[in-house]
Amino acid sequence: MTSTPYTVADVMTSKVIAVTPSTGFKDIAAAMERWKVTALPVVEGEGRVVGVVSEADLLAKEEFHERNPGLIEQMRRLGDTAKAGSTRAEELMTTPAVTIRPDATLPRAARLMAHRHIKRLPVVDADGTLQGIVSRTDLLKVFLRSDEELAAEIRHDVVERLFPLSHEAVGVTVSQGIAALTGEVCDRDVIPMAEHLTRSVEGIVDVRCRLQAPAAA
Repeated sequence: MTSTPYTVADVMTSKVIAVTPSTGFKDIAAAMERWKVTALPVVEGEGRVVGVVSEADLLAKEEFHERNPGLIEQMRRLGDTAKAGSTRAEELMTTPAVTIRPDATLPRAARLMAHRHIKRLPVVDADGTLQGIVSRTDLLKVFLRSDEELAAEIRHDVVERLFPLSHEAVGVTVSQGIAALTGEVCDRDVIPMAEHLTRSVEGIVDVRCRLQAPAAA
C-alpha cells in the first residue's frame, strides 16, 4: 500500500575504491588512509568481488611485529599469524566476501551487518560484479528526509488510501521525524494498520497515533 521501500541501490556509494588480489600490503594501507575507509573489496577480472581486506586483517602484522607467537598461540590463532606474514591482498583478505544485492531492503542490509559484525558491504549484481558499497552511515541517510517530505508521504500513501471517506479529518504532522496522527475516522479497526504503515515509512523515528472513531452503537 505504501510507496516502494528504499533499497540498497538508493543509498549506496557507487564510486568504490577496490584492490586486486596482487595489491601489496603498503598499497592497501595507503589506499585506506587516502580514502578514509576501513575496508576494501578485492576484485578480479571485470570486477568480480572475491574478498574483502580490512584494517583488522592488516593489524596482525603490527601485533606480531616485535614478537614471535608461541606454538600454542599459533595453533589458536592460525588465521591471524598467517596474515602477519602476508604481503598481498589475496593472502590478507577475508573470503568469501559478505555481499548484498542492490535491490535488497535497508532492514535486510542492517540485519546482515549486525549479524556478521561488519561496518560495510560490497554491493554486487547477480554475477558478483561490484556495483557499489553500502555502509552503516549510508543506511542512516533515510533519517535525513525532511519532516515535510515525510508528512506528505504519510498523507498520500497511508491516510488517503486507508481512509478514503474521512481522510480530510485526519491531521498529519511530523516533527524531528516523529509522526503524529490526529482526528476522527470512520473505521476503528483500521487505526492499528494506519499506525503500523506510518511507522514503516522510511525515515520515521516514532509514531504518536491519536486517531479516534465513533463508539459502536
